[in-house]
Amino acid sequence: MKRHLLAATAATMVLLAAHSTASAESVLNVGMAAADVGQLDPHRATTTQDKPVVSWIFNGLVRFKPGSASLEELEPDLAEKWEKSADGLTWTFHLRKGVKFHGDWGEMTSDDVVYSLKRAADSKTSSFASDYAPVASIEAIDAHTVKLVLKNPIPALLGIVANYHGGNIVSKKAAEALGADFRIKPVGTGPFALTEYKSNESLTFTAHKGYFRGAPKIDKIVYRFIPADSARDLAFTSGELDVVYGRQDQRWVERFQKENGVVVEVVRPSELSVLHINQTKKPFDDIRVRKAIAMAIDSKQMVAFKGAATAIAPVSVVPVGYLGTHEAKLHPHDVAKAKALLAEAGFPNGLPLKVIQTSLPTMLNSMQIVQAQLKQVGIDMQMEVVDHQSWHAQIRKDLSEANYYSAARFPVADVYLQQFFHSRSTVATPTAVTNFSHCKVADAEIDAAAIETDAAKQKQLWATAQQKIVDDVCAVPMFEQLQVWARHTNVDWGYKFEGAMHLGPVVTEATSKK
Repeated sequence: MKRHLLAATAATMVLLAAHSTASAESVLNVGMAAADVGQLDPHRATTTQDKPVVSWIFNGLVRFKPGSASLEELEPDLAEKWEKSADGLTWTFHLRKGVKFHGDWGEMTSDDVVYSLKRAADSKTSSFASDYAPVASIEAIDAHTVKLVLKNPIPALLGIVANYHGGNIVSKKAAEALGADFRIKPVGTGPFALTEYKSNESLTFTAHKGYFRGAPKIDKIVYRFIPADSARDLAFTSGELDVVYGRQDQRWVERFQKENGVVVEVVRPSELSVLHINQTKKPFDDIRVRKAIAMAIDSKQMVAFKGAATAIAPVSVVPVGYLGTHEAKLHPHDVAKAKALLAEAGFPNGLPLKVIQTSLPTMLNSMQIVQAQLKQVGIDMQMEVVDHQSWHAQIRKDLSEANYYSAARFPVADVYLQQFFHSRSTVATPTAVTNFSHCKVADAEIDAAAIETDAAKQKQLWATAQQKIVDDVCAVPMFEQLQVWARHTNVDWGYKFEGAMHLGPVVTEATSKK
């Protein structure tokens, strides 16, 4: 009898210990304003909902310091150290040893780095191929040394090998084996691995216990897709969510700043919101019509609507604070002049403007303001509203007469100008990136600036390019929007959250939840 009692007691203790271990699992619940994931292949991931989670899965050769969007604070990541030649053309990166990929995909070596960067440079497998146009060669010197040779010096070379966009390193074996499935079955070296995907519902990540910086304090992240603002806010206030993607407006920030046990974090970089005008669609090939659109849009009104806590006025077609941003002479808001230009172009009674628009609430609300402003000068903007993922796909097929696009990029003017305003980045072409307007007016200056070694001359070329783009009305800068997130105070990022190059907080091995 005594033996049976002891056995029963021991069994009970084992069960209690197992229950205690399970209940102690640290789960971070994050809410995102989207209906579903776009894709998690880091060389294709461009949407707002994809970028934060990509930063949890992957590493670059260097990384933005967690919580920072500063170029000056780039630090070693998969590369322990590096050196460059005197002419700035040859860069040698020395990799960490013993870095493991998620699952059973083995150790990261120089072969994975070479494969990843070449993949990022290929327009068939990457949305960021244009960033790598100046790269002449990438080769493995040995298992832990990679040499990158440039055709010419480029601004901020470390930016294209950082843990951002094409700089993320993937498993060569996994990418080749999984093929098209890699978009939802990504394999990286980061602190968290994707373990479950529920369409239109959630992504679940588990801690990568073999992470080279140490096992994460968070055991699991559940990233939930909640497109409705009210539902997402309710889930956060009820405690169902620990972290939430906030609305980028003053009222939302002020409301949640008053909530007990809540921290609202408004961070850089800002996303520049721009209306790209498709110059290949008539009558928008007429500069008078494009100027009328520019003069109809009142950026001050848009900034006031968004609120000073989250929005600032634009100064150019490149965001404020980037290396090379030029304070351009923008078209003034002038309703009378806009009407006169339309009449002169043969449209005294106005004209229709057909656009495809995302249903993402913050962007749809902004576009409704633009719609009202354009109506004042006789332009009837007719919106076909689709879900965010479909919108991204459709605008890249060159189907819309104008595109409202909001973006942050690596903070150098060259990257923004190359991707949005160089002719080789025109959508629906073999080298497409995000040139929705078919802009080509500043190609010469953009190309010259990319290889200019004199900093003053380079900035002048960027300034000329920006003014040419503004004058030709390839796009109309409307406002800049800071990133807004909120968390309950029991969540500690493990760093000071001041910047979000990935449009969201980087969950690291140091992040914890009490």
